Amino acid sequence: MEASASATSFSTITPPVFDVETYQAWAVKIQAFIERADLWEAVEEDYEVADLPANPTINQIRYHKERVTRKAKAKSCQYAAVSSTIFTRIMRLKSAKAIWDYLKEEYEGGEKIRGLKVL
Repeated sequence: MEASASATSFSTITPPVFDVETYQAWAVKIQAFIERADLWEAVEEDYEVADLPANPTINQIRYHKERVTRKAKAKSCQYAAVSSTIFTRIMRLKSAKAIWDYLKEEYEGGEKIRGLKVL
């Protein structure tokens, strides 16, 4: 039994899907999901990935690849965690941080609060 529990990988866990009505609960769940994958830094900080120098070392190449990959994985987690309707609204955004900020701005608060924002 222990072997199967330890064999469970991140990829078998499904992210919570955002359905517009429950932003606050979804935000907590997706943040925990992204943190579990050790990708939250890419969402929270939106760090820049510097170009590799001429004749990079193996460590520089690995570090560069890791930083680029983390940003892509964080964005992918967000894409997987929204409905197709919301996906069409965020697919143009270039970073996980931009997606997070857009969703927070657009959906935080109840319908009444969103209505007041429109006014």
